[in-house]
Amino acid sequence: MNDNPGPASVNFRFRSDNVAPAAPEILRALASANEGAAAPYGNDEWSALLQRKFSNLFEKDVVVFPVSTGTAANALSLASIARPWGGIYCHELAHTYVNEGCATEAFTGGARFITLTGRDCKLEPTALAETLRRAERGARYAPQPDAVSIAQATERGAVYSLDEVAAIGEIARDASIQFHMDGARFANSLVALGCSPADATWRRGVDILSFGATKNGAMSADAIVVFNQALAEPLSYRLRRAGQTWSKMRFAAAQLIAYTEDDLYLRLAATANARARRLGEGLANLPGVQLVAPVQANLVFVAMREEVIEALAATGVRFVRQPGGVVRLVTHFDCADVEVDQLIELVGRLVSPAGNASGHEAATKSAVNSSKPAKSAR
Repeated sequence: MNDNPGPASVNFRFRSDNVAPAAPEILRALASANEGAAAPYGNDEWSALLQRKFSNLFEKDVVVFPVSTGTAANALSLASIARPWGGIYCHELAHTYVNEGCATEAFTGGARFITLTGRDCKLEPTALAETLRRAERGARYAPQPDAVSIAQATERGAVYSLDEVAAIGEIARDASIQFHMDGARFANSLVALGCSPADATWRRGVDILSFGATKNGAMSADAIVVFNQALAEPLSYRLRRAGQTWSKMRFAAAQLIAYTEDDLYLRLAATANARARRLGEGLANLPGVQLVAPVQANLVFVAMREEVIEALAATGVRFVRQPGGVVRLVTHFDCADVEVDQLIELVGRLVSPAGNASGHEAATKSAVNSSKPAKSAR
């Protein structure tokens, strides 16, 4: 954990949880797995142990496929449940639809996203049910309903309640379509919900889960968790074709085992969530700063005047800027309270005195400008 950040610590630290290092426990697991030889392509002892560990974790026999990225997890999961002529129902701002370079379309061979609106990037069950009711089943000129996909937590940092997940699961079952969950921040949502992985997924109707770990302490290791066993074998062929069957799979498996061992993933996520709450509460108390989404996971969305946003960027702080004067800030397990307080103080100097150049200059002097802005990150 970083308890003593340097003067430029706030510059990139809130851009994304992708900026965080790997957790020490993960690095130790990698070092341990690096001793001696092991069978390749998932035939090693770590990969076998991973299947048992995750089956215990989810209280059900599951099949786990480690993958290198969340995009691979999402696109290949959806390719396993959507035909080339199929329709995938999701929110209009879903990461799978907006930010993954048409990977799902590529791996499905042409399946179409059918987008819906919803507050805080949540699908609304009633709207989903009505849209499915109007679907032109059997019409060869129209996409055929195949899947519904939600993000947990959502792209606005909101967490679906267990009842909301169950409602979508029931709609999917009634419509005879599959239910996918994009769990890039699955651990953060579990901490917010205070429930078990089983209660948050298959017990509410989820068929397949993109299990995120990289954003929360792992090093290039996410996974696909298959609850519907009929999907597992065809998915294994898709993974091989996509180059996602690692020759040295033990290193991915070792990370995922360590990630869930002794609830490490929940402890890391709890730290990130706590920092987000602290940041959200601190910013919301500043004049002219308003929270525009609930802080339930580790994402904070605030609205500020455009000149304040420009001044904040000029100090070297990097963030994701959204339309309407909204800024996205993200916390992570390696984020310290002092860093959160530094950022709150920095924004406070920019908004008071409001729009005063001296306030901007003072804030700018308090931060060290970084050399280049970070690339877009989830």
